[in-house]
Amino acid sequence: MQETPERLLIIDDDEMFCHVLDRAMTRRGYEVVVARDAQEALSLARQHRPTLATLDLKLENESGLKLLPELLEVVPACRVVILTGYSSIATAVEAIKLGAVNYLCKPADADEVLAAFDKDAGDPETEVAEQPPSINRIAWEHIQKVLQEHDGNISATARALGMHRRTLQRKLQKRPVRR
Repeated sequence: MQETPERLLIIDDDEMFCHVLDRAMTRRGYEVVVARDAQEALSLARQHRPTLATLDLKLENESGLKLLPELLEVVPACRVVILTGYSSIATAVEAIKLGAVNYLCKPADADEVLAAFDKDAGDPETEVAEQPPSINRIAWEHIQKVLQEHDGNISATARALGMHRRTLQRKLQKRPVRR
């Protein structure tokens, strides 16, 4: 009797990333479906009942953090890994609290994604940085924390930070500052 392949739902608005990850996972024997937004993701989750999912933290006009609990309500046993090019401590903590099994920074290849699904315990051997984060990185982390506290509302976050909304939007469009 042939074993049914695991079903993987890729939720990401980056078409090229989806294509590459889809091909890599299909070659490894996974049954893959791809969603580009929250509504499509929930529809495909109901239809295909995935056992695994990758979820982009920052979809076009939506937050992956808001989608995560909805996705897990539809498929409670699904193991979700958050993937992002906009990593921050605040979003990593919230993702895990909301039910993600892991959190990876892009770019991540298929092997790293698969390892993230299988890693259930923390690693006490993880290296601690030699240098403290830069002031720019600390500012980025603070903005992300305040944004999270205001449920992704740019205007409320800008008011809380004492800056103009457009200034905050420009800062958020940039990639996070390296450590």
